[in-house]
Amino acid sequence: MGIAEVALHSMPGAFAAHSPASNLPLAADAARGRRRRSANSLHSSRALQGPVRFPGLRAAVECQCQRINDLARVTEGNGAWVKDAVDKASHALGDVRVPGQAVGGNGSVNGSAAKPPPQRRKASSVEDEAWELLRESVVYYCGSPVGTIAANDPNDANPMNYDQVFIRDFIPSGIAFLLKGEYEIVRNFILHTLQLQSWEKTMDCHSPGQGLMPASFKVRTIPLDGDEDATEEVLDPDFGEAAIGRVAPVDSGLWWIILLRAYGKCSGDLTVQERIDVQTGIKMILKLCLADGFDMFPTLLVTDGSCMIDRRMGIHGHPLEIQALFYSALLCAREMLTPEDGSADLIRALNNRLIALSFHIREYYWVDMQKLNEIYRYKTEEYSYDAVNKFNIYPDQVSPWLVEWIPPKGGYFIGNLQPAHMDFRFFSLGNLWSIVSSLATTHQSHAILDLIESKWSDLVAEMPLKICYPALENQEWKIITGSDPKNTPWSYHNGGSWPTLLWQLTVASIKMNRPEIAAKAVEVAERRIAIDKWPEYYDTKRARFIGKQSRLYQTWSIAGYLVAKQLLDKPDAARILSNDEDAEILNALSTNRKRGKKVLKKTFIV
Repeated sequence: MGIAEVALHSMPGAFAAHSPASNLPLAADAARGRRRRSANSLHSSRALQGPVRFPGLRAAVECQCQRINDLARVTEGNGAWVKDAVDKASHALGDVRVPGQAVGGNGSVNGSAAKPPPQRRKASSVEDEAWELLRESVVYYCGSPVGTIAANDPNDANPMNYDQVFIRDFIPSGIAFLLKGEYEIVRNFILHTLQLQSWEKTMDCHSPGQGLMPASFKVRTIPLDGDEDATEEVLDPDFGEAAIGRVAPVDSGLWWIILLRAYGKCSGDLTVQERIDVQTGIKMILKLCLADGFDMFPTLLVTDGSCMIDRRMGIHGHPLEIQALFYSALLCAREMLTPEDGSADLIRALNNRLIALSFHIREYYWVDMQKLNEIYRYKTEEYSYDAVNKFNIYPDQVSPWLVEWIPPKGGYFIGNLQPAHMDFRFFSLGNLWSIVSSLATTHQSHAILDLIESKWSDLVAEMPLKICYPALENQEWKIITGSDPKNTPWSYHNGGSWPTLLWQLTVASIKMNRPEIAAKAVEVAERRIAIDKWPEYYDTKRARFIGKQSRLYQTWSIAGYLVAKQLLDKPDAARILSNDEDAEILNALSTNRKRGKKVLKKTFIV
C-alpha cells in the first residue's frame, strides 16, 4: 500500500468506503443537522419525498459526523505509522469554522441560499450592489457557509445546475471574501470539497482515478430514515457523471490547490494546509496529474470540455488553460507540501515536470510576428532528432485572419499544440494565467499585455473580456462544435465576452506593474454590467448584447468585478495568487535558448 492509499484511510470519512458518514465534525452537528419540520415549512420540502439516493455514491456526507475509531481495516501492513497518522488526523479534525468570522447571506430549508425577493433595494454604488448580491448567493451547510451558487436570479424558474456550488466558479468568490478578511467560508469550502474528493465516482461501471475533485456540489435536505419529523443536510457532488457531455472537470483540483495557497497567504492560517488530510489531498491530485501515460509531451492530455470551456469547442488535447493552471498548481503544491521521506519521489517528479512544461510552453506555444514568419517558412516531413519543425506543422495552417491580426508589437500563447496541428486562437484565461503563474517569461508577459492593448476593440470592446478570439464560423463551426446551438459564432464559449475574466486580467496587469490596463477594463464594465443585471456572458463581436442564454445575477461575474476592484485598491494583495519566476527553472532553461538545440543537459523524467 503506497503513501497515498495509506493516507486515504486517515482522511475524513475514510473515503466513505470505510465509514457511513463524514469525518469532518461541525460544532453544531446534530442540532443543526436535524431540524424539526413545522407545517409551514413543508411546502419548501415538497421535492423531498424520501431519502435521496445517488447512483455510484456509497454514502452521503452528513453533518452528524464521527471520528475514525476502527483501525482494523487500515493498519494491515503499515503498523504504527498508520495508527499515528490516524491519531493525528483525529486530533486535527475539529470544528472547521473559524470563530468570530461571519459571512452574510440567508440559508433556506434546502441548504442553499434563500431566493432573494424580486424587489431588490437600490445600493449606493455598483460595488455595494455587488457585495449585496454576492452575500445573497452564499450557500450554508449545517449552519456554516460553504460556497456560493453559480447564479441567483430570482426570476429564473428553471436554474438547472446553476443552483449548485461549482469549484471553478467559487474561486473569485473565495478570493473576494479573503480580500475582505472573511476567511470562514473559504476554509469551509476547502475542507468540505476535500471530503468529496474521497467519493466513489462511477459512470457506466467505470471509475476515474483517485484524487479527482468534483465539478460542483449541492446541499440537500432529506428526511431521516425512520423519523419522518426530522431532516438532515447532505452534500451531493457531481464529478461529471451528471454534467452535459459527461466530462470530468480536470481544472477543479488545480483551482483547489491555488485557492488553498491563497487562503494560507491571505489569512496567515497555515494549519489548514498542514493538516494530514489536506496534505494527502494535495498528493492525490498531483499523483493523478503526474501519472505515467502514452504521451510524449509534458503537457496534460485532456478531453474537450474539461475546463472553463465545458462544451465541445475543439480544445481536446493539450489546451493552454489547463497547462497554465497545471503549472501554477505544481508551484503552489511544492510550496505547501511538508517535507517527509514519503514525499521525496513526488517532489522530484514535480520539479522535473515543471522544468519540462515550462520549456515546452515557452518554446512551442509562443507566436509573435517573428515566430509566425518562421512557421510560414517551415519545411515538413523532417525525420531527425534535431528537426526544426518538430510537430510537422504545415505552413498552410497559418490562417489569413492571423496574418492580418497579429500586431508588430506583442504576441501570445496559442490555444493548443498537437502533431500537425496548432490552434492559433487567442484564449484569454490561458494567456492571463500564464502571466500570473510565471509560465510566461517577463518578455512574453509584457507582449501578451501589449497584444491586449493593441487589440482592445476585438478583445474588450464594450464588455471585457473575450473568452477566445476569433469565433468559429460557418463550416468550421459545424464541424468543430457539432453545430452547437449554444456556441454559435460570437456567443458563449465561441467568442463570447465574459465579465468574470476581469479578475484574472487584473492580477496579470498588476503583476507586470501595468494596472492601468485592468482599471480601463473595469471602467468599461461598470458602464453597464449592473444595469444589465450581472450577466454570465455577452454576445456579438463587440459584446453589445446580453448573451441569448446568459443567466442573470451570475455569481462569478459579480465576484470577478469585486476582486478586480479590491486588487486595484490594494495591488500588493495580488501576491496571494501570483507565482514568482522559479530560479531552478530559470537556471535550467538559460543554458541555451537557441531553437532546435537541446536546452536541458540532464535527462528529466516527465
